Amino acid sequence: MSGGVDSSVSAALLKEQGYDVTGVFIKVWQPDFMPCTWKEDRQDAMRVAAHLDIPFVTLDLEKEYKKEVVDYMIAEYRAGRTPNPDVMCNRYVKFGGFFDWAMKEDVDFIATGHYSRTEEGQLLKGRDDNKDQSYFLWTLTPEKLEKTLFPVGDIEKPEVRVLAKKFGLPNAEKKDSQGLCFVGKIDMKEFLKHFIDEKPGDILNANGEVIGHHDGALFYTLGERRGFTITSKTPEDKPYFVIAKNNEKNTLTVSNEKYEAGADLTMSGIVIKDTNWIGDLPTEEKTYKARVRYRGVLHEVKIKAFIDSTAEIVFLDSEDVITPGQSIVVYEEDRCVGGGIIS
Repeated sequence: MSGGVDSSVSAALLKEQGYDVTGVFIKVWQPDFMPCTWKEDRQDAMRVAAHLDIPFVTLDLEKEYKKEVVDYMIAEYRAGRTPNPDVMCNRYVKFGGFFDWAMKEDVDFIATGHYSRTEEGQLLKGRDDNKDQSYFLWTLTPEKLEKTLFPVGDIEKPEVRVLAKKFGLPNAEKKDSQGLCFVGKIDMKEFLKHFIDEKPGDILNANGEVIGHHDGALFYTLGERRGFTITSKTPEDKPYFVIAKNNEKNTLTVSNEKYEAGADLTMSGIVIKDTNWIGDLPTEEKTYKARVRYRGVLHEVKIKAFIDSTAEIVFLDSEDVITPGQSIVVYEEDRCVGGGIIS
């Protein structure tokens, strides 16, 4: 129970269905240069647990979060990639440290407020397309999914708000959290600057001409359109997108066209690593759907060349912004087949 509405309604629904429920708040690492929010979130979760008359436990997973989420994220940015920390948070914290602790407590299931569904050890999209969070859960295994409940996975978000009021939950009006898993909304560049030194560099146009400057190529993501300064522009200029980055030369190339010919960020085929397939391996003969970002376009793809934990994804339709370090998640209708990290 994070203190948010989704996990609170999940606990209320489980109790209503006759489960013996215990609320667990996961305490994670937070940097000392950021406002401390976990105490307020824990207070909200405690109030909900008291309202539902269920036991409440605080589980300290600071070390796991710092190592597997924060340190991983910083290392990826230093390597010039753009990681997805929420995927690692689910893998190592919620369905890692928390799951393992819960199994030692001899429970039948863990439950979370994710907008996803599970059926016979398979991961399915949430019923609400606008909130589906299966993209962040592709690292799960059938063994863990069989022990997991997603109580709001069959419900659309507006209905969850209605249920929160119906159950009289003290946080029914609380806004949804945004940003980094557990930590909340942060400016990623400002966060990273506490761990990675700034290194000002040039911004180039597609012709290689210097038209501006930035704080360091490592801080930027392909497709990004903010956080850098263009000095050579006209009043008619459209927004600029980062279409290529050279970490060795510390330069960014930008364009008014996100899909500039020859850009680093568009391609028809990619290699992925650290794959996880939920159940059987995909077959090379089938056509699947795949997302390269949360709530992104579902592309038609083929998957082939399964070697160890790598695979090749071939796009059959339009190109998209491809960002190394991000997750690509594969679907067959509503079922999440699995995914991997774009390398």
